Amino acid sequence: MTVMQTTPYIDEGPQPLVREIPRGDPYPVAALGPLRAAVEGVQATTQAPVAIAAQSALSVASLAVQPFADVQTLAGNAPLSLFCLTVAQSGERKSGCDKLVMQGLRDFERDRAADHRDAMSAWKTDQKLWAAKHDRLIKEAAGKDPTKARAAEADLDALGNEPAPPLSPKLTTAEPTLEGLVKLFLCGQPSLGLFSDEGGGFLGGHAMNSDNRLKTVAGLSALWGGDALDRVRSGDGATTLYGRRLAAHLMVQPVAARPLLSDPVASGQGFLARFLITEPPSAIGTRLGRDAPKEAKEAEEAMGQRLHQLLSHPKPLAEDAPQELRPRTLPLSQTAKDLLFGFYAATETAQGPGGELEQVKSFASKSPEQAARIAGVLTLWDDLNAVEVSGETMANAIELAHFYLSEAKRMAEAATISEDIDRANRLRIWIAESWPAKARALGFAPETIVPKYIVDHGPNALRETATVRKLLAVLGDHGWLHPLEKGTVVDGKSRSTAYRIQGENREAL
Repeated sequence: MTVMQTTPYIDEGPQPLVREIPRGDPYPVAALGPLRAAVEGVQATTQAPVAIAAQSALSVASLAVQPFADVQTLAGNAPLSLFCLTVAQSGERKSGCDKLVMQGLRDFERDRAADHRDAMSAWKTDQKLWAAKHDRLIKEAAGKDPTKARAAEADLDALGNEPAPPLSPKLTTAEPTLEGLVKLFLCGQPSLGLFSDEGGGFLGGHAMNSDNRLKTVAGLSALWGGDALDRVRSGDGATTLYGRRLAAHLMVQPVAARPLLSDPVASGQGFLARFLITEPPSAIGTRLGRDAPKEAKEAEEAMGQRLHQLLSHPKPLAEDAPQELRPRTLPLSQTAKDLLFGFYAATETAQGPGGELEQVKSFASKSPEQAARIAGVLTLWDDLNAVEVSGETMANAIELAHFYLSEAKRMAEAATISEDIDRANRLRIWIAESWPAKARALGFAPETIVPKYIVDHGPNALRETATVRKLLAVLGDHGWLHPLEKGTVVDGKSRSTAYRIQGENREAL
């Protein structure tokens, strides 16, 4: 019989609630090349995290150049379409960045909207005239006089098809269902952008509910890949849309992003891996600058002018299909190919068992293609007639792709944390960093804490006593706090629930 030896219990001290998730790397703004000045200008004006301005710039540049070329990759050609997902809390000036970056696009849409109204007025007249002639010729063709009937049939052939309405000039949409996006492609431009500074409305809306999520994910994934988009309806049959392109930028708050990052449908379909994802450190509380330098305004205006120029440029369209893009191939220089292969080899090796990227294989496997797409966007933004992607541009694109890959890895780890543990950890940090000074200012003992103090003076997200009690219990279970007996007097009052911040471990908080 084996007897297990026991030793006296020694308190191990506080236990970590979560594995430490490292702070994200600084955004490599210098790698943005021709977009750098505009991004730094927008950041200087808004004082938002530079990554937000960069995401806005990359996505709108993608919208501007995606009709013109597909870029060469290590495995065939790929569209220049970029999908961006920016995670930032309310108040980070997401809308401010988007407004400045997209000003040229909004001006273009406004100008085209006026032209479209005139074109619609002319079309309505033409359509009515066509309909009247068509109806008259149909009657004559069905008449009893064979000579008039033959003449009417000839005139019907000459009349041709009903005039098509002018295409919608709208280039962007915010919260469509996949069906709504298909409708816009049917009646409008072959190159569109899905842009929303309140992306939670899209992620939490009809398009991504349990009934439609799989269809939406599959449809958007097809558009990212430049594949034909199929539309099947019981009423009007099947339609296949060729030569369409979609760029996207969704800005969402962390509470909306976490479910998506841990959604098996989005992950399993490789949908998330098609996004360039970042969650920049908050700039709230540090935005004390006053007026941005005049260079910032000049850079923003230059981007608006370039954007308007690209959007106005004639698109390469099929002769027999005015809504079908026929982009050219943008090849890689030999240096660019060599650099991209080196990046591919590094990410491929890191996906192996025990590798750094083993847990984010879908992101890692698409990262080389993302680098090629980014390189193509930067190349054509700088010069629409460029004949190849240079080695310098590819090196910048790889640096950006590496940043986004590290962000995907960091955020995937954060998404696996339960909501209660995440909130408890944030409360732990508040107790350590904010409570001592707050307690002294209020005349309370900084070494103790009660639920009421947190409800009254703690983080705004914790305003319910029941929630605070639960989170304090989690910190107690992990040894960060020591529960005091019921009735213990704290700050002159008998408390039903109170905790002492562990004396020797207080600094560990």
